[in-house]
Amino acid sequence: MLSTTTVRARLRTHVESLVGERHPLSSPDRLLQAEHYLTEEFRRLGLPTSFHQFEALGGTFRNVIATLQPSQPVVQGTTTGRSGATDSAPLVIAAHYDTVQGSPGADDNASSLAVMLAAAQSLQAMPLSRPVWFIGFCLEEKDLMGSLAYVSHLRNTGQEVYGVIVLECVGYAQSEEGSQRTPPGTPIQVPSVGDFLAIVGNIVSADLTAAVERQANRHVPHLKTVSLVVPGNGEGLPDVRRSDHAAFWHYGYPAVMLTDTANFRNPHYHRPTDTIDTLDFTFMEQVALGVIAAASHLAGMDKG
Repeated sequence: MLSTTTVRARLRTHVESLVGERHPLSSPDRLLQAEHYLTEEFRRLGLPTSFHQFEALGGTFRNVIATLQPSQPVVQGTTTGRSGATDSAPLVIAAHYDTVQGSPGADDNASSLAVMLAAAQSLQAMPLSRPVWFIGFCLEEKDLMGSLAYVSHLRNTGQEVYGVIVLECVGYAQSEEGSQRTPPGTPIQVPSVGDFLAIVGNIVSADLTAAVERQANRHVPHLKTVSLVVPGNGEGLPDVRRSDHAAFWHYGYPAVMLTDTANFRNPHYHRPTDTIDTLDFTFMEQVALGVIAAASHLAGMDKG
């Protein structure tokens, strides 16, 4: 695993390169630049990278997919882990790269893209027993168009998925009392200080949610976490469905969302003030290390 100093430096470099309005209508060039940046970073790491094209808003857009192959040959047909998935079923780590109009999108969602890229680099050096796919989704801010198109394709082609970790706004933290609000209807007690990472799954994803939190707590003890498993696909709590994990829930795949809770903590959410200087890179570093720890366990050879 990379040193924490290296992780933090890489996170800042990635955010600096990605920050800026990335909207399909008002800033299509910047959206395309973000797509190119993800593509080049994945290829620089030596990861085979492809695209999933879909039609939306009168144009063609692309999800970016990079694949990290396992360190040992996959035994076809062998079943392990949750839902009886075979060893060839990938673990997916994903984040969206578009923004709303008028926002430079540092927390939403350059922070998550940076964590995903840092995870890709660290996991390269680890022994894996199953593939890991890294996906940059487009048009999350337009009703999850990119992820819904992609996950529909997975279901239609019979593609298994071991589990999905979706990163959604993971760069903002505060230590002041009252800095965290509770989403309406949340059935658990939420801390009033916004210095934790929320891990949200549904019933299908309950084991995955527990595994992600357990590994993050074990390997990154300074990272505070709060987990929530919602019934069904979270229909009774619409605030927990506001990212690309909901597309996987819709098609029956296990998926969790990792988030700083967005507008329930960050006053700059979807605003012009969502800039890099508002981010907490120590918190982001802890999130990245937590994701790396969880992914190395879920896709790694050591399941102990």
